[in-house]
Amino acid sequence: MKTFAHSRGPIHLGLDVHKLSITAGVLDAAATVPVLQQIGSDDAAVRGLIAKCGDPSRLRVCYEAGPTGFALARTLQGWGVACDVVAPSRIPKQSGDRIKTDKRDAAQLALLHRAGLLTAIHIPGAEIEAVRDLARARHDLDDDLKRVRRRLLAFVLRHGHVYRGGTTWTQAHHQWLDALRFDEPAARQTFEYYRSVMAIREHELAAISNDLRSWLDKPPVGQAAHRLAAYHAVGYLGGLTIAAEVANEWDRFPQARSFMAFTGLVPSEHSSGGSRHQYGITKTGNVVIRTQLIESAWHFRGRPVAGKTLQERQSHVGPATVARASVAHKRLAGRYRRLAARGLAPNVINVAVARELAGFMWAEMTSSA
Repeated sequence: MKTFAHSRGPIHLGLDVHKLSITAGVLDAAATVPVLQQIGSDDAAVRGLIAKCGDPSRLRVCYEAGPTGFALARTLQGWGVACDVVAPSRIPKQSGDRIKTDKRDAAQLALLHRAGLLTAIHIPGAEIEAVRDLARARHDLDDDLKRVRRRLLAFVLRHGHVYRGGTTWTQAHHQWLDALRFDEPAARQTFEYYRSVMAIREHELAAISNDLRSWLDKPPVGQAAHRLAAYHAVGYLGGLTIAAEVANEWDRFPQARSFMAFTGLVPSEHSSGGSRHQYGITKTGNVVIRTQLIESAWHFRGRPVAGKTLQERQSHVGPATVARASVAHKRLAGRYRRLAARGLAPNVINVAVARELAGFMWAEMTSSA
């Protein structure tokens, strides 16, 4: 069998991975130009490529994170091959490069990986990833429900029905919807279809929420979820979601600001020379955690009082966690009031509180007590 390795030292493999094929750029330790080869995406084809490269311990494999997930990385690691999954947004690109092919991408990955210019992302364990998928599915269903509700409200508004009773989707609002009447038969049918779809989404969301809640007292995320749920407005489902997204690897964030950047809640910036300009948040981080933190931040508008529900959640954690959660509750509620007194827009206030809540999350989960 023809091999790619001709010298001693590490061999870098850049893989451009697709559903049915993989383009590999094999860069021997003494080479300057990768050798390119296209193979199938099945395990047998990948094993054949690895065999051509000689000793698996010499291999340094990388590929971009994408729709194929981490299955290939886990397979390679199971064979004793070092593999990095790299962040696509952090791959250096030349501004004038307007050509993109699978072979060029594979070769570029191999060269950049050997130069140490790629940023590897965390590969979660299979069990944690499964819980994370369940939490993300719940997040998607929640988005679907909100979308259906917006369509329903837009429909009734187009027909001249305006709800003036305050907050929507309360019991009073549902009674108002029950009382609506439409003259045209097609309009009545449309209204009933929207309501039936909304009922289905509500049932699905309740079912998946119960399934997710069943992981609260199980490894691998149950203990972390309880600690996060001890914080005001986070709750059990929020704690499970955040714990699954971080995958119990809080130490990969050296400081609170690193975790804030991971959530995309830090301001974007353009500074040059003596000028410094900051803009809106980057929104380049984990959208699931960011959504959860922003939704939680709205609840700090009120007085910092620990209700029965919060006290019940705090009964499952140690006194040190309860003390830190109480400090966070008082501080964030006070910050919300102070920013509101300055006349800032509610969305701006909410993002600021969510960013600081992320800092408290990081401090909690990196604390030994």
